[in-house]
Amino acid sequence: MKRRDFIIKGGLASTGILASTSAIAGIAGKFSANDSINIGVIGTGSRGKGLIGLLKRIDGVEVIACSDILPFRLEEGLKRAGKKAKGYADYRKLLENKDLDAVIVSTPFSTHSAIAIDALDAGKHVYGEKTMAKGIKGIQDLVAKVNASKKIFQTGHQYHSSRLYTHVVEMIKNGDIGEIADFECQWNRNGDWRRRVPVPSLERAINWRMYKEYSGGLTAELSSHQIDFVSWVLGESPKKIMGTGGINYWKDGRETYDNTHLLFEYPGGVKAKFTCLTSNALGDYQIVVHGSKGTIQMDYNKAWIYFEKGHERELTDVDGVSGATKNPYLQGNGHQINFSHGDPTKQALIDFRDSILNNKTPVSNVHTGGRTAAAVQLALDAMYDEKIVYWKDSYNF
Repeated sequence: MKRRDFIIKGGLASTGILASTSAIAGIAGKFSANDSINIGVIGTGSRGKGLIGLLKRIDGVEVIACSDILPFRLEEGLKRAGKKAKGYADYRKLLENKDLDAVIVSTPFSTHSAIAIDALDAGKHVYGEKTMAKGIKGIQDLVAKVNASKKIFQTGHQYHSSRLYTHVVEMIKNGDIGEIADFECQWNRNGDWRRRVPVPSLERAINWRMYKEYSGGLTAELSSHQIDFVSWVLGESPKKIMGTGGINYWKDGRETYDNTHLLFEYPGGVKAKFTCLTSNALGDYQIVVHGSKGTIQMDYNKAWIYFEKGHERELTDVDGVSGATKNPYLQGNGHQINFSHGDPTKQALIDFRDSILNNKTPVSNVHTGGRTAAAVQLALDAMYDEKIVYWKDSYNF
């Protein structure tokens, strides 16, 4: 491997209301092949394999090890990683590999905390998939371990690394849509969320998302990203959480709900709704932020702004809006926010690499991840126990 320049595209502050599509390239550092970061992937199911594919497209990292308890999953992961990677049925054996610098933990939710702690004890940097940890004790134990460690820990809420999302957060905090009224978030799909099982004995190992022992269901797997976003925008954790859900469509023996409906109230008075359906996909994934001067609507990789009547803005080419005319945005008509950005998950992995190289705390770290994980746990408690739950100061990790 030749010496390489590692380029990070930095976000640009907007000129006026919208950002320019140009980007600033900054040099993060130059180093030799001996400085390449060797990564092991623990958990090579669909998410783990997807991350391996992205890692192979990032300069300065090498996937040299994979681990999974299911032999066919491990084989699939190794095939994706390439001939240099070594396979382990037991992740603890993988952690003994002295050539490993870091690990990705993409295992079932209930195992995140224990595996990440073991990895930190083994002297590895850790990228822990969302939701960071299951249960308040699991969160507390992992936060304490990271705080006592000199290693980098990044939580896999990839939208925290999205340059578009980062820019939108800056726009909102700058008051571009006025005072925030509320958030409406959804992640709807039409499908049973079930994976094929070759033999019945592997049902719980493969379809772990269906069972409360291992999973936080839709809230942990999907809504957690949007819960993380709202706390990021507001700089607050929720003070009160209500919710309901049920198994109303996919009556196939699952324990986790096939639809969830959550309402969060934040200390400043803002409310946020989080909905997940598995029997109707209209609207798919979206976040809507209502403000007194306008509304921002976002999907996976695009965003639009709608101005309230009386708060229209004059935008020109310099604002990144090609061909814009004077005051074109009446209520109900919006325009896409133009901002140069890449795949959020790939960017999150690049950020992990750069945090290790620069010994810098990631933006999505054990503290942001811990607070989101606590909110997820409280939301599960609210739904399953049919009660209103309240935030405690001890959850401000």
